[in-house]
Amino acid sequence: MREHPLTVLVRTPATSANLGPGFDTLGLALDLHDEVTASIGGHPTVVEVEGAGAGEVDTGEGHLIVRTMRRAFDEIGVAQPEGIRLTCVNRIPHARGLGSSSAAIVAGILAARALAERLSGAVFDDDKVLALATAIEGHPDNVAPCLRGGLTISWDSGVCRLLPHGDIRPVVLIPPFRLSTEEARGLLPEKVPHSDAAVNAGRAALLVAALTGTPENSVLLAATEDRLHQRYRAPAMPQTADLVERLRSKGVPAVVSGAGPTVLAFSTPDTQDLIEPEVGIDWQIQPLNVDPSGATVQFPETR
Repeated sequence: MREHPLTVLVRTPATSANLGPGFDTLGLALDLHDEVTASIGGHPTVVEVEGAGAGEVDTGEGHLIVRTMRRAFDEIGVAQPEGIRLTCVNRIPHARGLGSSSAAIVAGILAARALAERLSGAVFDDDKVLALATAIEGHPDNVAPCLRGGLTISWDSGVCRLLPHGDIRPVVLIPPFRLSTEEARGLLPEKVPHSDAAVNAGRAALLVAALTGTPENSVLLAATEDRLHQRYRAPAMPQTADLVERLRSKGVPAVVSGAGPTVLAFSTPDTQDLIEPEVGIDWQIQPLNVDPSGATVQFPETR
């Protein structure tokens, strides 16, 4: 048995950004993964998709992972391959606020880096990977936890990775409808009141402490309060906004996951029986663990 030099398997986790008050800075990696097998050689570009996006996404050069790989090859400084063959097993739902585009971007960069290093010895370090992923995605709050795992605090030039307390139990409540990040961002005002910004700064700091220390439901509930983005986006996803409000009124620390429309709730012994009765029958309830490691890369073995 030997490793195939032209094929790589990348596994990338779903992520939830913002976590309420941490707009564009806080992110959490979740134990729900897409898997991408990428190979290069003398064949035309073709993409096979199983799961989310099957029959919807581009299956050639326009696919996000292919475009990302080509940009990464340019950034790394290696020759573009004639064709790229992808097999994608997608478990992260699209346009739901769970980082599907970030997972694709990270997969593309890591696949290109691994193949480039195997073929030519080219080096592209982790900081450059994060910078390129952020440039393509436009913000680091999803790509950072996707790459590093755990709980991440990201800013314009770096990321800090922390591990949440072992008792933290995220639950994602996934609706049957979609919302694009672009539409959600388009609803945000250019300016917010200073008092709202001050509240969010304090809540974001409290949330980091609540997630990494011994979880207390009352503290998590206070720590997940947001005044910067969720209420402005509510008109685009009224069902999501209503569910968040109902859950919080019952003491469940619930927020909009990323740009929505998925809801992220933190389940504790005090609230675990309160979530399901508030969720509509069309919504999917999925308890998930925190992914502590982030994206992984391996070279499949061939006989």
